[in-house]
Amino acid sequence: MPHKKLDGVVEAVHYRPDGMVDWVRAYERRGPTFSDFTLLNRQALIERLKAGKRFYAGKRLIYLASTFEVSQPLRLVEQNGNDWLVTGETASDRDWLDGVPVI
Repeated sequence: MPHKKLDGVVEAVHYRPDGMVDWVRAYERRGPTFSDFTLLNRQALIERLKAGKRFYAGKRLIYLASTFEVSQPLRLVEQNGNDWLVTGETASDRDWLDGVPVI
């Protein structure tokens, strides 16, 4: 894992039929290590991002405990009164976690 300060890694996403994130499978920092995977609904993820937590798209490396291969940061974009979850520098009018596998 690069020396990025991160609070969580999103490994997979499930979208609702309307295209919004329903839930994500993520690992969250717990002190010097990370949790087992947890399922976070859309609202819980938005609350964490609004609280200043830094989540990245990525995956856990097998047999290497709290070691991850991360790519792009998740961002919360506010547009026309709506909150959208996106990765990297993507500007979107909908949720789009590019690079995160869909379940």
